[in-house]
Amino acid sequence: MSDVNRERPPRGWTRAMTARPRLTLLLALLFTALAVVAGSGVGDRLRGGGWEAPGSESAYAAEALDRYFPDAQPNLILLVDGRGAGVDSPEVAAEGRELGRRLAADKDVSGVTSYWTTGAPTLRAEDGREAVIAARIGGDDDAVAGAVERLAPEYRGRHGAVEVEVGGMAAFRNELQTTIQEDLARAELIALPVTLLLLVMVFGSAVAAVLPLGVGIVAILGTNAVLRGLTAFTDVSVFAQNLTTALGLGLAIDYALFVVRRFREELETGADPLTAVGATLRTAGRTVLFSALTVAAALSAMFLFPQYFLRSFAYAGIAVVLLAAAAALVILPAALLLLGQRVNSLDLRRVLPRRRSGEAAGREPGGGYARLARLVMRRAPLFAIGTVAGLVLLGLPFLQVQFGTADDRQLPATAEAHVVQQHIRDGFPGNPGGAITVLAEGRPTADQLGDYSGRLSALPGVVVVDGPAGRYAQGRRTAAPGPAEAARATDGAAYLTVLPKAESVDEASQDLVGRIRAVDAPFKASATGTAAQLVDTKDVIADRLPWAAALIVAVTLLLVFLLTGSVVIPLQAVLLNALSLTAMFGAVVWVFQDGHLSGLLDFTATGSIETTLPVLMFCVAFGLSMDYGVFLLSRIKEEHDRTGDHRAAVVFGVRRTGGLITAAAVILAVVMVAIGTSRIANTKMLGLGIALAVLMDAMVVRTLLVPAVMRLTGRATWWAPRPLKALHDRFGLSEGGDPGRAPGREEPVPQPDPDVNPDLEPEPARSG
Repeated sequence: MSDVNRERPPRGWTRAMTARPRLTLLLALLFTALAVVAGSGVGDRLRGGGWEAPGSESAYAAEALDRYFPDAQPNLILLVDGRGAGVDSPEVAAEGRELGRRLAADKDVSGVTSYWTTGAPTLRAEDGREAVIAARIGGDDDAVAGAVERLAPEYRGRHGAVEVEVGGMAAFRNELQTTIQEDLARAELIALPVTLLLLVMVFGSAVAAVLPLGVGIVAILGTNAVLRGLTAFTDVSVFAQNLTTALGLGLAIDYALFVVRRFREELETGADPLTAVGATLRTAGRTVLFSALTVAAALSAMFLFPQYFLRSFAYAGIAVVLLAAAAALVILPAALLLLGQRVNSLDLRRVLPRRRSGEAAGREPGGGYARLARLVMRRAPLFAIGTVAGLVLLGLPFLQVQFGTADDRQLPATAEAHVVQQHIRDGFPGNPGGAITVLAEGRPTADQLGDYSGRLSALPGVVVVDGPAGRYAQGRRTAAPGPAEAARATDGAAYLTVLPKAESVDEASQDLVGRIRAVDAPFKASATGTAAQLVDTKDVIADRLPWAAALIVAVTLLLVFLLTGSVVIPLQAVLLNALSLTAMFGAVVWVFQDGHLSGLLDFTATGSIETTLPVLMFCVAFGLSMDYGVFLLSRIKEEHDRTGDHRAAVVFGVRRTGGLITAAAVILAVVMVAIGTSRIANTKMLGLGIALAVLMDAMVVRTLLVPAVMRLTGRATWWAPRPLKALHDRFGLSEGGDPGRAPGREEPVPQPDPDVNPDLEPEPARSG
């Protein structure tokens, strides 16, 4: 540790952070109280959708159909069971017609269609025991949710000769939102006490353990307030709350761990609290700042996608990252300054049996990580090749990924909306839930619709083409926000319903969408429905993904260069981070797509992965991996600047951060696993997948692959062209500021640390 970090008087940023510690804590308490008030009720204002691509053909057609023909897209389903009698029996038929009339008379319902009024075979189960009443609830998401909550209890249950269950997209989204909020509350109850216990084990001191938890709570409450404010201007996904809790606890604890650990190290050298806080902010504080910027940069890439499901995670993620960093760099130093040596109070290790450790024997902690790093560096080619091969092998299942869309199977198998749709999926002809609806605009005639319908019927994979060919929406015009939409808007419209043989998310249904769109029509034709929305979503993601990846890589390269002054280390960081995610993506496909462990984890495998989820998981996991990478690289850089010995610096960095990164990863994994206990399949996949990625990064990449690769690149690790060196000298930041010497001293001759690197030859001193 550099003497200069202890000897500098507080100035600039450090002085501002330590000038009024009591006032800082008072303002933090006031901010937290205001955040509680401002963020109250945020869960009720979040949305359950957001996977569709706005501006696409399917989105336009869905909006136009909602205006022209509300009954073309029913979102409420009543599954009517004859309780042993056939649906054509007089008693069941009479009750079915009465239910339809009551539903049609409701002020929030339009476009009611039932088997008993149309006789459509697609609305009757093949065994004749069940039939469907379909309706449309209009209005925005809040209005739809309110109507479902009012109507579901009224229609659910026994009605004379029939039994009714309530389903449909409206019921699914309402049940999804309720379940997520319940699961999130349970996850917090699991994560908070377990996290506190782990922090006590890491620090020993109960006082030190409470500080990171406090930082996390401030970040979570502040982000809830931010999300509540955003809901007044834009749609925000209900799933974003899960990320708020996970990152709020995880990153805040990471940052606070790093700050508190460094503060205690400074105190152990004899520094007074003010000096220790100043040194901590100049070292660990800068690392936390760099880490927050890299994580925020990774999450900001989701702004490039138009789906509000992904954009919501950018809102929540960036807010919680910045608030966690702010709390760790403003509130935490004030608390540490006031606590001083009392940060070590309530040392619970005193009541536990002592075991002989490296610290008890007078050695510096982290010796196990140092020995592992030396072993890895002695056999660098073996460890590098073996680790890369293992990670690639774990990622191979992702080559078989099939992309789909979220549906009722996200819910538990016992959820009513899931049960209803599963009955329809298993017992009704074709796939009513996966119908492709074709909007015809431009005053199409009955002959034109009949000819077009015949050509659609002849396409492979079509069960039947149905629709009110003679019905028109006369004298009405859809909203036309852009030229493409304006070209489709007409004074007359009709629609056709194409029933595919395959499931809506199957490749066959997606191919059918392409064939439908390729059929020439004498009018403007636009296809929508689950399969069409999936096709458009995949196209949008494929179009934007290279730009998102380029943004993440470019910002990461820049920030790591500013931290290290090397052009090699940023490239290593990007490549190794990407490798650390292979196990996560492989496991996602093997478990959640293919259904392995579905019984143990209690979810329904659909044979596909929701299209937007891998993008989200990549951005979050990549950012978290960079979080740990910055922690490690900052200590390696600090030691390299001090001694000029590359190999000793790598061992030093692994030794000083290995335990810290492992502890932080385990705590974050606990939080993510708590999120992964959700009954919603996508949330389960998000939590468990990122937990695996975090553990693989901390325990495999940071301890094995990074030392091996840095040993192979040797002194070239720190290379940069002269112009970039000059740029870094002027604008770059290092953890120790100018750590090689104190003011007024000659630069010391660097000496290898024999405890760090006893069996490697010392390297001559050189500038970082």
